Amino acid sequence: MFGSIGMQEIVLILFILLLLFGAKRLPELGESLGKGIREFKRGVSEIKEDIESDDQPKGG
Repeated sequence: MFGSIGMQEIVLILFILLLLFGAKRLPELGESLGKGIREFKRGVSEIKEDIESDDQPKGG
């Protein structure tokens, strides 16, 4: 899933994030990250749909 990143590396990253931001802010950061990823995916799919609709011949 994460390529060559193992479980130990993920735990270390989470521990560093916990130290940097504190336990109270981590859920907020996760929520913001999730929203950002959803918006990015939505934008990519809209661009893909636009490109595909431009490739189709226009009737008329």
